[in-house]
Amino acid sequence: MKNHGGKRQGAGRPKGTGAYGKATKVMRVPEDKAEDVKAFLTSGAQYSIPLYEGTVSAGTPFGVTDHVDRKLDLNEHLIKTPSATFFVRAAGKSMLNAGIDEGDLLVVDRSLDVKNGKIIIAVVNGDLTVKRYQRFGDKVTLIAENDDFEDIVLSDGEELDTWGVVTNIIKGV
Repeated sequence: MKNHGGKRQGAGRPKGTGAYGKATKVMRVPEDKAEDVKAFLTSGAQYSIPLYEGTVSAGTPFGVTDHVDRKLDLNEHLIKTPSATFFVRAAGKSMLNAGIDEGDLLVVDRSLDVKNGKIIIAVVNGDLTVKRYQRFGDKVTLIAENDDFEDIVLSDGEELDTWGVVTNIIKGV
C-alpha cells in the first residue's frame, strides 16, 4: 500500500523563494481589506525617512551638518490610532486663519472626543464641513477661521454628525 498525503521531508517551496523573498506567515484579513493589504505590501513604500540632526534657519543661513540623527516614521508622529484615522483634502477658504489652506491634506482621528476649541470634520444637515467646535450649554457653534465666512450656529432640530477631530495638516509647497 502506498502512502499518500501528509508531510514529506523537502516538499514544498523552499523558504525565502516566494514573492517577498523571505519567510511568510498566513493571516486572516477581512475580505473588504484584502486588496488594501496587497497594495500596501506590493507598494514598496518606505516606512521611515532620515531626520537630520539640528535645525534649519528660516532667517540668516548658518553652518550645515549632514549627520542623520535617526530615522523618522511619519506614522508615529501623525497617526496615533491607525484604525480610527483617515485623511481628507480641504476645499475652500473658511479655515485660513487656522492654517488650513485649499488642498491641504487633513489627518482626522475618529477616536478622539469632540471638545471645545478642537477643529472637527462634521456633517451639518447633509453637508460636510471642517470648522472649530464650540459648545455653550445646548448651543453648538461651528466657527469659521476666516472673517469672510459666517459661523454655523446649530438651531434646535439641526443635526450634527461628527466624523472626527483634525489632528494634523499636511501641506504641499
